[in-house]
Amino acid sequence: MTTAIDTNVIVALWNKDETQNLMAKKALGESQMGGGLVICGAVYAELMAAPGRSETFVDRFCEEAGIAVEWEIGEKAWRVAGTAFQGYAARRRKQKSAEARRLLADFVIGAHALVNGYKLLTLDAGIYQASFPRLGILEL
Repeated sequence: MTTAIDTNVIVALWNKDETQNLMAKKALGESQMGGGLVICGAVYAELMAAPGRSETFVDRFCEEAGIAVEWEIGEKAWRVAGTAFQGYAARRRKQKSAEARRLLADFVIGAHALVNGYKLLTLDAGIYQASFPRLGILEL
């Protein structure tokens, strides 16, 4: 089965913290053996956010790691992302949570995985479990 990768897993792989780096490397290797690896365009864009990263850097990384980039996610994924983000916003208002606010990109990433029948590899299972209860989640 194909595994979609959340941005935080790749950032952990690139992290200088050896513990996070090794955990991410192991999880990606195991996921790759179980099927293909994929990121959506939102993950690609987030990966470019850190200083010194370029399209060339991210493209080369994805190619060398065997990670496909799915640029088009389709109307259904956008609708699922919007509904999940709406539910999150309602839960947040109700709980008056002090947690950091989530970005729409998190919901696009989850919707992309769900709509395509992928598992999602993430460091942040909680938000995805709450927002996408039918999504198969692998957590570092």
